[in-house]
Amino acid sequence: SLSLSPSLSLSVSVSVSVSVSLSLSLSVSVSLSGKVLRVVTSAGKGLLLLGFLYMFICSLDILSSAFQLVGGKAAGDIFTEGSVLSNPLAGLVIGVLVTLLVQSSSTSSSIVVSMVSSGLLQVQMAVPVIMGTNIGTSVTNTLVAMTQAGDRNKFRRAFAGATVHDFFNWLSVLVFLPLEVASGYMYKLTKLLVDSFNIQGGEKTPELLHVITDPLTKAIIELDKSVISGIATGDPAARNKSLILKWCKTFTNVVKKTTLCWCSQDLCYTLHNISETYNIQTCNHIFVNVDLSDLAIGLILLALSLLVLCSCLILIVKLLNSMLKGQVAMVIKKVLNTDFPFPFGWVTGYIAILVGAGMTFIVQSSSVFTSAITPLVGIGVISIERAYPLSLGANIGTTTTAILAAMAAPGDTLANALQIALIHFVFNVSGIILWYPIPFTRIPIRLAKALGDITAEYRWFAGVYIISCFFLLPLFVFGLSMAGWKVLVGVGVPIVALLIIVIVVNVLQARLPRCLPAVLHSWDFLPLWAHSLEPWDRVVAVVAAKCCCCCKCCQTGPEEEEEEEKGGGGHFLEMYDNPAMMNGVDWGEKREDKEDVLKATQL
Repeated sequence: SLSLSPSLSLSVSVSVSVSVSLSLSLSVSVSLSGKVLRVVTSAGKGLLLLGFLYMFICSLDILSSAFQLVGGKAAGDIFTEGSVLSNPLAGLVIGVLVTLLVQSSSTSSSIVVSMVSSGLLQVQMAVPVIMGTNIGTSVTNTLVAMTQAGDRNKFRRAFAGATVHDFFNWLSVLVFLPLEVASGYMYKLTKLLVDSFNIQGGEKTPELLHVITDPLTKAIIELDKSVISGIATGDPAARNKSLILKWCKTFTNVVKKTTLCWCSQDLCYTLHNISETYNIQTCNHIFVNVDLSDLAIGLILLALSLLVLCSCLILIVKLLNSMLKGQVAMVIKKVLNTDFPFPFGWVTGYIAILVGAGMTFIVQSSSVFTSAITPLVGIGVISIERAYPLSLGANIGTTTTAILAAMAAPGDTLANALQIALIHFVFNVSGIILWYPIPFTRIPIRLAKALGDITAEYRWFAGVYIISCFFLLPLFVFGLSMAGWKVLVGVGVPIVALLIIVIVVNVLQARLPRCLPAVLHSWDFLPLWAHSLEPWDRVVAVVAAKCCCCCKCCQTGPEEEEEEEKGGGGHFLEMYDNPAMMNGVDWGEKREDKEDVLKATQL
């Protein structure tokens, strides 16, 4: 035992209390400084995210201007052949190609409105063109998904999330174009609506987000969009004009002059209006006085805008990955992807459609909105099942913008402009009614997931898909339609019949193989290159190696596969969920569960 004097015990107690208070104060100060640092870091990341998103949207706008400089006059020339547009398939392909050239469905739609207003194109002939613009505008977010090809699982989700929009548009066209040609229901319905309401021309369409982005984009380039419409309507003076806007303020003076002319044998007077335009103020963009052709400036802007777009997208994805980790990702994903409680779960998708329409109306571009949610699908924050109704809402949002723009048209062109905008609206609403309300009919989701799996395994196939669906196939159909109905039917019908047979056999192989002959239970009786991409993958790898441009995005080496398996991903990673959600999962147990399920279902 140890006895202490009162003075010694007092000093010990005082020193202990002082040390405890010091430690408490230090821990409080450290925790407080840590919280402040986390708040400042989060705020800084949020501001950076907004800045990169702003630059991303501006780069999309500049990209559209660059495409118009490169191919705008060619797009106007495509529309000059009015006889070609009388063929519905040719009109559809022209809508796709023109929208690809100018990268703006609103621009291609405005060309169609100008042609209809000038009497060069009938409203019924414009319907397939409007359907084509709907397809052409969906290529932007597909290209954006290509920037995530470096990571297999992100690319699987991102490409599937982007192409779900493509499949919706293609399937809608396959159903409603023949229906419109046979019955003309869209034309008749919109004609009835336009005739029923006495709609007067209104104010200019609200710009909303353009108020924020225009100061930057207009400081870089401004275009005279009336030049493309003038070429399409046959104005000879428009061919020699530059698309680059030089004079931002002009004054037009209309002078009335009286001239004499002979009417039969009597003298009569006629009035001729002569307009004189005076240039007042030049524009302030950086290319206003540059002595370069439209093509050269377009190529410069195309390269710079693609560089900025890809850089911003990569930085946005990295920032989102750093911000959306662990519990934060779990909460956000739960909020975005959770349905309403029973029995109101079915309402969630329709609210997502309204959200997509509202956001597209705010940003004034369906391409911008769908391109913005593509990286979120890639990192798993938004599921494809939720991205699908958002994309459908984007289609609706871009048509409401067109309706408002049409209502601001002059009185003599108001009816035709409004009817074309309503046709676009009715087409998208009809597609939603067909491909969304019943879960079984949501075929675009299943097709997009299947394509996502293929492109994740063979990443070069994404480029093949884009080139085939948006360039080669439209050009092939356009060539057949230009050759005449006999050639179109003679070549097209056997190809379509063969595709239908292949689809039916694939469905029966998966669901009812006993209904097929033994030889058709699989495609193994065909050469390997005819039913598998593996031989083509080896060819791509050999060609890439010989060209000294072997890229990790096109093939996966043994080291990468080992890393994926060690990381727990491999083929057992949840393909369309956020990897952050899978932390703590026992992958060995999950593999055993999956093998049991496969054995039980005999797949």
